[in-house]
Amino acid sequence: RTCDQLRCTACDFRVSLFNDHIWDQSCDYLFFRNNMPELGKLRAKMIKKKGARAYACQCSWRSIDELTDLQTDQQLRWVCGKH
Repeated sequence: RTCDQLRCTACDFRVSLFNDHIWDQSCDYLFFRNNMPELGKLRAKMIKKKGARAYACQCSWRSIDELTDLQTDQQLRWVCGKH
């Protein structure tokens, strides 16, 4: 289970999530800074991968393909945006 209302405290953007996708390894800070939250532009660096999930805000991104506790990642500043 995961929160679908994540918010980044660093850039103050809502964290977007994309089921069955991962981010291309060429993704960088400027790509997300310039293209969030426009799905059409983000698709350029998405790769289909069944069972995976791609997360991104304007300053951070992660591709997850196995059960992972995102709270252990000290670089992420993502918190529940309340339900």
